[in-house]
Amino acid sequence: MGRWEPNTRERLAQAALELYGERGYEQTTVAEIAGRAGLTERTFFRHYADKREVLFAGAGDLEDLFAQAVAAAPESAAPLDAVAAGLDAVGSFFAGRREFARTRQAVIMATAELRERELIKLASVSAALAATLRRRGVPEPAASLSAEAGVAVFKVGFERWVAPGEERDMAPLLRDSLDELRAVAAGRLQEGSQRPVSRN
Repeated sequence: MGRWEPNTRERLAQAALELYGERGYEQTTVAEIAGRAGLTERTFFRHYADKREVLFAGAGDLEDLFAQAVAAAPESAAPLDAVAAGLDAVGSFFAGRREFARTRQAVIMATAELRERELIKLASVSAALAATLRRRGVPEPAASLSAEAGVAVFKVGFERWVAPGEERDMAPLLRDSLDELRAVAAGRLQEGSQRPVSRN
């Protein structure tokens, strides 16, 4: 048995991000990641299928959390209100992870293969949300539309959250993005404006 190493996954992920930032994703090898973390390649493969999965290992947890929060919303909640409950849960999921997320996002945006993988993961989240809404009795196409809207709000809110200089927590950014989506749908956003127009 190999010696137990504390925080092995986190050490590998941090080492991978550092190397991806320094050398580029495509130029970095698993051996280099393991070496930077002070571990072996064998240890790396106990935790990650390949060097790409270091960047996407939490996607399943995020999808489950999002869908479970939507499922747990009050039965009387409208589809978008149920999605809003999921967005609140997602906001808490990312607490304390901004710098890691910023670095990860920069690596992904620099590599076409990783951008494609990110889109696949987001599509999986959308499918899970749509299935959850259908189980709540939401018919099609409302279930799929609400799910896609939720993923779009998450994507926009996440991009705001990792933007340089941004210091606000993710949860209020997600709520703001959802409010703006509702305003657009209601025809209450002035052309060229970033804020909803008051109808008072």
